[in-house]
Amino acid sequence: MPSQQKKVIFCTAGVLSFVCALGLVTALGTPLWIKATFLCKTGALLVNASGQELNKFMGEMQYGLFHGEGVRQCGLGARPFRFSIFPDLLKVIPLSIHINVIVFSMILVVLTMVGTAFFMYNAFGKPFETLHGPLGLYLLSFISGSCGCLVMILFASEVKIHHLSEKIANYKEGTYAYKTQSEKYTASFWVVFICFFVHFLNGLLIRLAGFQFPFAKPKATETTNVAADLMY
Repeated sequence: MPSQQKKVIFCTAGVLSFVCALGLVTALGTPLWIKATFLCKTGALLVNASGQELNKFMGEMQYGLFHGEGVRQCGLGARPFRFSIFPDLLKVIPLSIHINVIVFSMILVVLTMVGTAFFMYNAFGKPFETLHGPLGLYLLSFISGSCGCLVMILFASEVKIHHLSEKIANYKEGTYAYKTQSEKYTASFWVVFICFFVHFLNGLLIRLAGFQFPFAKPKATETTNVAADLMY
């Protein structure tokens, strides 16, 4: 492939990585990871509410890795509330999983920025064979994609398996009990998913630029080796 086309491909991969890094930095600080609705069971049971009456007992909230906000309803009007994961909910949430989500998210940001620099260096500089060359780019893309996958898996397990939304809704609520009705991932979570997909796409772009996947031997090399063996 002509060097000009390789530059275009590496520049494209570098720009995609840079946009992902900016998106990740923004996503980390926003409360737009999960949007949930929850029912005030205590109030609904007291008045035996059903059908449309349940709407008076439905609350909602949205939150991220560090803070969130929502509205509680128990038939007496809306009660807005705000909360911070640190330090308010340290005794409620699965702390080790949550910290791992944050750590891997930060590692993903750093690796994505490093990947951007490497792609641009390969496009306009004279890359070293191992560290900055195709093997290094493949390695960075694989590790970055793995980090993105871990972030999504850990956060999903925290929300679904450990019932994070329900624990937050019931935080400091001694009188009323809340039960989660629905949960959906919102913008910030999907930013992580897009970045995971972009790192996978970058691996394909490297292959498109004419570089073999790691551990794949070129056919020419194999033919040469066979010919050499026959000579001996």
